[in-house]
Amino acid sequence: MNTVPYFAHPGIATLALPRHLALFAGLALFSGFVVRLMIAIGVPDRPDARKAHTRVMPKSGGVGIVGAFMLGILLLYRYGHVSRLAAPVFLGVIAAAALIAAVSLLDDLKDFPFAVKLGAQCVAAVVAVGSGISAVRFDLPLIGGVALGAAGPVLSVGWILFVTNAMNFIDGLDGLAAGTTLVTCLFLAGIAGLHGGFFVYTTALLLAGGVAGFLPFNWPRARIFMGDVGSQFCGFMLAVLGLAATHYQHVPLSFLVVPLLLSGVLLDVSFTLARRALAGRNLARAHRGHLYQVAHRAGVDPRIVAVVYWGFAAFGGVVVIGFLNAATAWKPLVVFAPLLPFALWAGFVIRRARAVNLGDWG
Repeated sequence: MNTVPYFAHPGIATLALPRHLALFAGLALFSGFVVRLMIAIGVPDRPDARKAHTRVMPKSGGVGIVGAFMLGILLLYRYGHVSRLAAPVFLGVIAAAALIAAVSLLDDLKDFPFAVKLGAQCVAAVVAVGSGISAVRFDLPLIGGVALGAAGPVLSVGWILFVTNAMNFIDGLDGLAAGTTLVTCLFLAGIAGLHGGFFVYTTALLLAGGVAGFLPFNWPRARIFMGDVGSQFCGFMLAVLGLAATHYQHVPLSFLVVPLLLSGVLLDVSFTLARRALAGRNLARAHRGHLYQVAHRAGVDPRIVAVVYWGFAAFGGVVVIGFLNAATAWKPLVVFAPLLPFALWAGFVIRRARAVNLGDWG
């Protein structure tokens, strides 16, 4: 049962859409301004064997995303009585997000060991889940809702950690992580708004505004990289919004919504981790063996690779809409639909890698 006061009413998002679009545009402009400052500051990202770029580039452009999002959240907390949650949950989520952003920015500057980053992620995830953002049930096609009980908080923390790191892993080519986040946020905002979940609707729109201001500086040719401060923050917020969508909605959404939207990212990371585990590789060691990296190394234009992953997110959005409206008997088929385009992509990358004799994927 939802124990947090719920303020959303159907139809409010539609009535306020012009103001929300103005807020989106304003946050995009603010984000772009901050990104320009970060280009001038020039936090260096030096090339090495596991990176795609061959010259020193500025990074930490994600500061623009974080700054715009936090500005939007302050406005939401002050004026957005319809969209915000009760103070303990709201403040807990924002505190956790701020912690992720701060530690990730320091990581961009100091290059912390993985254990330090993981520790900070764990603390942030526990803070968010402890504030009330936690899965209490899992809806399975044909079976229905399965109560998670005491396992809910543990699984929720694991989910947040997985998505946070998945977005960090996928941020290796111009525009890939940012574009995927933008498409995901726009679909999530639209779907949540139509179902009366105005915290998720508004928060996804705030994140989308920040990313929209950053993306022109990162694609089609990057002038700055997102850095861990951007990729981890985006992953963390998307994971949290996926959990919030199962609680704070006029019509609660399935937990599967965000996994379907991020299907391309999550399948790439899962495929890569499984392949490396079977090969006896160190899963914590940096590498260039993700499918998107192999495709680039095999000669596929990085702009095309980015657009492919944006397409996965858009396809996932269509699948979510179909899943939410499908008859119960069809839901199992719909939910597995993203496997087909990913399998086609994986097959293409494998053939391309063999054609150019790429050898060990790493």
